[in-house]
Amino acid sequence: MYNSMTMTRTPLRRSPARSRRFRITLTDLLWALIGLMLTIGGTLLRASIAGVPWNSPSVPLHFLGVSYQIGAVLLIGCLGGKNAAVMSQIAYLALGLAGFPVFSQGGGFQYLSAPSFGYLLGFVPGAWICGFLAFRTPPRLESLAFSGLCGLITIHTVGILYLILGSLLQWIKLEGSLWQAFLTYSINLLPGQLAVTCAIAVLAFVLRRIMFY
Repeated sequence: MYNSMTMTRTPLRRSPARSRRFRITLTDLLWALIGLMLTIGGTLLRASIAGVPWNSPSVPLHFLGVSYQIGAVLLIGCLGGKNAAVMSQIAYLALGLAGFPVFSQGGGFQYLSAPSFGYLLGFVPGAWICGFLAFRTPPRLESLAFSGLCGLITIHTVGILYLILGSLLQWIKLEGSLWQAFLTYSINLLPGQLAVTCAIAVLAFVLRRIMFY
């Protein structure tokens, strides 16, 4: 004689860590909006450093040859995290491709054939990398600088790959050789962008200490 046994199946539950991984919060949306505004404003603002007024009563400013655009991308990654940073840059690209003049030379779908568009496209993975690394450890100046550096390298990697593929498939309009494009959009801009990245790391460190997170 067999004993009948009723077996109940408990529903599977996702672990809290897994359920939080892809959750978008109101804080993420607010940081994404701030990042979008910073990126648009940083596109229009030239990066400069203050000199020592040896022979002048006013403080001289030295232009670094770049804008604060990439600095804004990295800053929102260091402050808002990877989700907010990615959303802000997707929104920025969407606005520019829709025709709003938020890029340095306007906007519209014709920007897809511009040599610099690959670097704009690199803002999305670059912002994610920076935001991901910035919150892996408690905020320290060296870790935030490393996060920004990795984000900057990612942006240039995507931009260079876009230049190579675009020149091979001939959808990019290059005014000179491919090497000249590398010099114009990567090599010549790196010193100024590295200086901006260091400044962003210091600013992000101070702000995260003030906001206690």
